[in-house]
Amino acid sequence: MHYTDIEKLSSILIELYEKMSSWEHAVVKESGLTPAQMHTIEILGHQESLRMKELSQKLGVTTGTLTVMIDRLEQNELILRKPHKKDRRSIMIVLTQKGQKYFEEHHKLHLELTREITSSLNEDETKQFYIFIEKLVSLF
Repeated sequence: MHYTDIEKLSSILIELYEKMSSWEHAVVKESGLTPAQMHTIEILGHQESLRMKELSQKLGVTTGTLTVMIDRLEQNELILRKPHKKDRRSIMIVLTQKGQKYFEEHHKLHLELTREITSSLNEDETKQFYIFIEKLVSLF
């Protein structure tokens, strides 16, 4: 790729990131949560439960940083801390029914966005788009 092509690609990737970030902030704002809190709920919604360490790794934060966020989510009755059944040293994080509703509403918005993004693509392009995005995600 030529230098100018890399410049154009970099520019469009930044623009995409900014648009996605703006969209996410706008839809999360209505929930009264921060994007990081909603991301935590989103991850937990796709799992039955996670240990604090596992959740911190998925979020890319320290367990100390996560503890503060989990405290707030627990105060808002969106998550529960439960002792691990086999390892007494571990704490499992699970969504409450209220947290599950937040997840379902937010996940529905993600599905709508995905439908909107792929609506102008044919079936083959959608498959290629999925493969490409999957490769990108694996890099991080």
